[in-house]
Amino acid sequence: MTKKKIVVLTGAGMSVESGLKTFRDADGLWENYPVAKVATHEGWEADPELVTNFYNMLRKKCWGVKPNKGHELVAKLEENYDVTVVTQNVDNLHEQAGSTKVIHLHGELMKVCSSRNVDDPRYIQLLTPDNCEIAPGTRAGDGSLLRPYIVFFGEAVPNITIAAEEVQQADILIVIGTSLVVYPAAGLLHYTRPGIPIYLIDPNPISAGSGVKQIMKGASEGMQELMGLLEA
Repeated sequence: MTKKKIVVLTGAGMSVESGLKTFRDADGLWENYPVAKVATHEGWEADPELVTNFYNMLRKKCWGVKPNKGHELVAKLEENYDVTVVTQNVDNLHEQAGSTKVIHLHGELMKVCSSRNVDDPRYIQLLTPDNCEIAPGTRAGDGSLLRPYIVFFGEAVPNITIAAEEVQQADILIVIGTSLVVYPAAGLLHYTRPGIPIYLIDPNPISAGSGVKQIMKGASEGMQELMGLLEA
C-alpha cells in the first residue's frame, strides 16, 4: 500500500529547544551580530573575513548541540509515511535526527561554496566536525573566495520551486516553529491541495487562515500531541 505523503515545513522555532538562536530575531541580531553584517551579500562584500569567522563560530556551536525530541519525532514519521522536510533552518539537526529527505531553503551551514557561482556543485564542499573552519581568504576551485553556502537576505531561494512541488503532492502538511511571515517560504501553504489536513505547531498565536489546526506548544511537546492525533 502506498504511504501517505507528509510535508513538514520547519522554521527557527524547531531548533530553539536545541539551543540555537533564531536566524531572524526581532532585534535584528543573530548570535549578537547584526544580521546586515553577517547574512547579506553587502555584508559579505564589505568584510568577508568577518562573515567567514562568524560562520566558523556557528558551525562549532552547531556541532555542540543535539536534535531535540521534535526533530526525532519528525524523523519517526518516516516509519509510516513518505516524509519530506522543508526547512528554513541552516543547521543539520533534521539530518542528525534521521530524516532522510530534507530540502534546505536558506542554505546549509555545514557547506561552503564558490562566491562567484554559489550553486556550482563542483565547488560546494561539505565540512566535517573535525574540519569545520575555513581560513579567511581560502579560495574555491574557480579562484573565488570560499563563502558560506547560505542564502543571504535579498538573494534568490533556489529550492523554493522544488519545495512547492513537494507541497502540491502532500496528503498532510505540518508546519513547525515558523511565524509564516517570511517569504517565499510562507507562500508554500498556497500550494496545498484543497481540503488536506494542515497542522501548525507554535506556542504563539499565528493567523494562518481557516482550515489550519494550531497546536500552541513548542516543537517537542507539539509533535508529541500531533503523533497522537495522527494515530487516532
